[in-house]
Amino acid sequence: MSIINEALAPCSKCGQQNKVVIYKSINIADNPELKDRVKDGNLFLWECPHCGQVNLAKYETLYHDPAAKLMVWLIPEGEISETQMKAITMHTKAMGGYTLRRVNDMGSLMEKVLINEAGLDDVVLEMCKFVTKMEMLQKSVGAEQKEEFLASTFHFYRSEGEGDERILTFMYGLDGQMLGVNIGWNVYQDCAGILERNPQMRPEDGFSKVDADWLSSKLA
Repeated sequence: MSIINEALAPCSKCGQQNKVVIYKSINIADNPELKDRVKDGNLFLWECPHCGQVNLAKYETLYHDPAAKLMVWLIPEGEISETQMKAITMHTKAMGGYTLRRVNDMGSLMEKVLINEAGLDDVVLEMCKFVTKMEMLQKSVGAEQKEEFLASTFHFYRSEGEGDERILTFMYGLDGQMLGVNIGWNVYQDCAGILERNPQMRPEDGFSKVDADWLSSKLA
């Protein structure tokens, strides 16, 4: 079930302490309405009653979608209880077929939920991001933007179309703007083929952190 608590948080503008609602765990089976609030980030925003400033609430939470067999552990500070992690990992192993992921920020949690909803593999998508980024670096990124582009993070945004006509869109920041790039389904299939031929690149059991840094460690 979802575990909902209250905590005190200072407003980023006026400094006033406020009681805010935090979700220590989010169970979509019990509270299906929370899924959309996670996907658009609204669940982690609160408005200061004193000055009207909208603030981001940063806290640890475990997102659980039993129907999709997905668990994503959001840990903003990057630290995790090994004992608790092992206990939950063993429990999900007994249930079978679960995808377990660990993220450090709200945007990454949103992305994992969107990827799962689109029926895609986040490991394959990380490979797609890398391939797309390298191709863009060679063909369309100017020398003056190279460093900023390399440091930018690609996020999965949406999937459109069906079958071989399916188009996947990534968003990334550059020059103070949010930009998008589309890839065809053939890129996704090619990357899936690479991973199928190299199963050692797959993450180990447990709450794996699957992102650009993780993929870089596998390609090193």
